[in-house]
Amino acid sequence: MSTDEQPQRPADSPRSLAEALRSRDDASLGALLHARPDLLTPVPNDLTQLATRAATRASVVRALERLDRFAQQVAEALAVAPEPATYDELHALVAGDEGEGGGGDASVGAALTTALATLREQALIWGADDRLRLVRTARELLAPAPQYPSPTGLGPTVAEATAGMSPNRMQDIVAAAGLPSTHDAVSAVKSLTELFTDRTRMSALLDEAPAESVEVLSRLVWGPPYGQVTADPARHLRWLLDRGLLLPTSPGTVVLPREAALHLRAGRAHRVLEPAPPAVEPLREHRPQAVDAAAASQAYMALDTVEELLKDWDEGGPTVLRAGGLSVRDLKRTAVALDVPEPVAAFWVELAYAAGLVASDGDADERYAATPAYDDWQELPAAERWSVIATAWLTATRTAGLIGGRDGKDRTLSALGPHLDRSSAPEIRRRVLTLLTTLPDGASPTPESILARLRWERPPRGSSGGGASTGGVSTHAPVGNAPLELRARIAQWTLNEAELLGVTGRGALSAHGRALLGSESEETPARAGAHPSPAELAACGARAARLLAPLLPEPLDHVLLQADLTAVAPGPLDRPLAETLSVLADVESKGGATVYRFTPGSVRRALDAGKSASDLHAFLAAHSRTPVPQPLAYLIDDVARKHGHLRIGAASAYVRCDDEALLNEILADKRSQGLRLRRLAPTVLAAQADPGALLEGLRGMGFAPAAESAEGDVLITRAHAHRSPPRTKPEPVHDGPPLPDTTLIGTAVRAIRAGDLASTTPRKATPEKGEALPRTTAAETLATMQTAVLTGEALWIGYVNAEGSASQRVIAPIRVEGGFVTAYDHTADEVRTYPLHRVTGVAELADD
Repeated sequence: MSTDEQPQRPADSPRSLAEALRSRDDASLGALLHARPDLLTPVPNDLTQLATRAATRASVVRALERLDRFAQQVAEALAVAPEPATYDELHALVAGDEGEGGGGDASVGAALTTALATLREQALIWGADDRLRLVRTARELLAPAPQYPSPTGLGPTVAEATAGMSPNRMQDIVAAAGLPSTHDAVSAVKSLTELFTDRTRMSALLDEAPAESVEVLSRLVWGPPYGQVTADPARHLRWLLDRGLLLPTSPGTVVLPREAALHLRAGRAHRVLEPAPPAVEPLREHRPQAVDAAAASQAYMALDTVEELLKDWDEGGPTVLRAGGLSVRDLKRTAVALDVPEPVAAFWVELAYAAGLVASDGDADERYAATPAYDDWQELPAAERWSVIATAWLTATRTAGLIGGRDGKDRTLSALGPHLDRSSAPEIRRRVLTLLTTLPDGASPTPESILARLRWERPPRGSSGGGASTGGVSTHAPVGNAPLELRARIAQWTLNEAELLGVTGRGALSAHGRALLGSESEETPARAGAHPSPAELAACGARAARLLAPLLPEPLDHVLLQADLTAVAPGPLDRPLAETLSVLADVESKGGATVYRFTPGSVRRALDAGKSASDLHAFLAAHSRTPVPQPLAYLIDDVARKHGHLRIGAASAYVRCDDEALLNEILADKRSQGLRLRRLAPTVLAAQADPGALLEGLRGMGFAPAAESAEGDVLITRAHAHRSPPRTKPEPVHDGPPLPDTTLIGTAVRAIRAGDLASTTPRKATPEKGEALPRTTAAETLATMQTAVLTGEALWIGYVNAEGSASQRVIAPIRVEGGFVTAYDHTADEVRTYPLHRVTGVAELADD
């Protein structure tokens, strides 16, 4: 439709986005600010400023990226529609001439209505259904341009493509197309456009085209619409050029006009219309009880793995790299200690860090160590401990799956290092788990259907079709396949991590997983795209812990001793029993039952920790369901008999023993030469090694020495638990402003309304017209204020605050005294006091 044929705007139709926002109610404005929180920073002064900010490029790009696939398609279709467009015109572009492509005209119409409501709510479109307008910035981003193709694959209109074409050339095209000649280029463009938009005449024209020409059009129709031609094109290309079906845009480059492409597409702007989200498909179905049992078993294994990790770092963990993080070598050592692959070890390390259980100690030789919070965490019941780490995982922005990759500067991303935060990770984790709730209880999803649903809800940036080469016209096609986008990778990691953590079992969401998400609580329902408050997270975690607790195995107070110097723990052990047994024996294997092995070294370790042989016998007798095997009793007695006969002290170091024959045996042993021993007295040997090296050397020779203090007392050695200073767990790092709560949104809406009232309220002309703020003398200001106090009238004032920021306000003066005016400020919606010397001037409001 040409400009001079545009329908007249109805009197009540908004003339701008600001006017459209002004007509909204408070709930609608609040929904806009919630959907686009960047508009709140800082709070706009009025609705005009809000509209201006909503149309900035950065804000529009962010809003477009957060739309679902069909809402994006509607916006893309509106960008290639006439401006303004009617609902029927937009529907024709979306559904095509026959209303096909989306599962039926009714379903497309319903989805289109929903998409328009979303776009209108987010201030990306404005106007009534008979005058729909896309925000100008969005139109510039989505409309076709020579520099980049439109997301729809459509090119410029005939009028845009022929803007620089000579009138004679236009007349030649009109004549070749079988149209009557015109007197000017504008009429020629109009005539050619009408031909291309007339389905009957256009079909007749294409029926006359050579088969090769139709093949070229079929290659260009779905985009990109640009192609290359030689200086002397072939006959089938010349046929298209002569009739304007291909129009030159630059030397050697041609384009398929938008109107012609739409005819070839049967009126559709998109090749594949996606009005409805793809369904999440079940892969397998299990009994819900089996899912909960499997998830609980894995939850217990998760707790055990975290404890084992921090026990391994209990005396001081690996050093912190200069750039921050864990070295590759230390990560490998941790993976070996946990008996898991390195990526899984990286996940457990990051999980402990996110939960605040591990941090750097801040010393000169900085190391990672457990935090004091770890000791408090250990005292909690098992289900509550799981709730702590599961909640930390759900809300963390740190993404363990990135470890081992490269950052933007081609540096390796290390565990516990910088640059692992991805602000979208918590949202994606929550969304993936929410999608699992749509399946029946006990059903696991196909990963492909989860990824397809996420791609529809938030399409990857820059997805477009490619071209080909045929008939002398070459179109540019992308080479190779793009790597899997970050959202899809985080979704895949979420499914794997949820299984490791016990949120899911056998791929299906468990009952305590649903509770953690909030979908099983009436007080804290799961909300799509919502970010729960800390109180809601705590409530969900507590409910999940209550559901998990009955499913976890009860700690045992006994083991089964066997004659082969092993002990079998048929389940989890009480903490005191587990700690003592870990000193007395070495863990040989884990699984459903843990096997401990007693060795001379492990028994000596218990004796070094201050236990006596009788203490060990009594401990084993009290906690064994089977009699203490004779070989184990002999082992304890034999090691205890030898233990402590030799005493090691600091000289550099010395060996003291009442048995001279034993010292003679040590001196005669060739293995002691490295210790450089010499006799000081019949019962004392001196060494040039330090006490620790001397202690280990003699133990390596088969003796059982004990360290002693300067007073001659045996030193009891216990593992030193190294702790970092108190640390807070890392805060999530968000990209952009956080989501505002309802209180902030309500306050902001009132402030914007009040500011808009101040800027739009009619007022009497000021003495100096054209001023942004009213200007009056101090005497005039004071007199007008005092009069307003008596009459109760409202005034329009200009005010400059202490920072020098100028604003305009509508106030109702209550009292004027002492150089201050106390007034009800309509802009702030409260009573305020202003210094009169900061009021630039006053003006009375218009009578109406």
